[in-house]
Amino acid sequence: MNIVCLDLEGVLVPEIWIAFSEASGIPELRLTTRDEPDYDKLMKYRLRILREHGLGLNEIREVIGKIDPMDGAKEFLDELREVTQVLILSDTFEQFAGPLMKKLGRPTIFCNSLEVAESGEVTGYRLRTAKTKLSTVRALQSVGFETIAAGDSFNDLEMIKASRAGFLFRSTEQIKKDHPELPAFEEYGDLLSAIKEVL
Repeated sequence: MNIVCLDLEGVLVPEIWIAFSEASGIPELRLTTRDEPDYDKLMKYRLRILREHGLGLNEIREVIGKIDPMDGAKEFLDELREVTQVLILSDTFEQFAGPLMKKLGRPTIFCNSLEVAESGEVTGYRLRTAKTKLSTVRALQSVGFETIAAGDSFNDLEMIKASRAGFLFRSTEQIKKDHPELPAFEEYGDLLSAIKEVL
């Protein structure tokens, strides 16, 4: 049985931290996993910036509520879910994902969680498991699934390479250059066709 594992941000919805950076006027928060491969380093940096500016979960959620899926993303997901099982594997947080999943038709998502004080201050984060995306793909394979994966960032490369078929979608020029062995697509129709070919 096949299951398609998709990244969320940059693939189906805009990058949440970039949207929050623009809304808050804090350019330092534009950094994402496309720029920084060390997720722990990236998150500690983000939390420090939030503390310095007195911003917390409430302000981030307000911005997330205004984010819509990328043009064509829901239609792509709907069509893909007609032909195979789909799982969203994301390094975002359950406190962020709810409104976005509703707009995407409630696909299944595995993500992380934030530690939040009563004041709304984000005090830390908890990964669902080590190497969340690769660990999940390996676990799915261990129970009989053939995985197909697509993503755009450094933190997607392990799950893409570990899968029976893997694709880059709207990735950076540097990542595409560093991984010429991975088919790279810019349009949902092309990604959908490539996935269907390997199902």
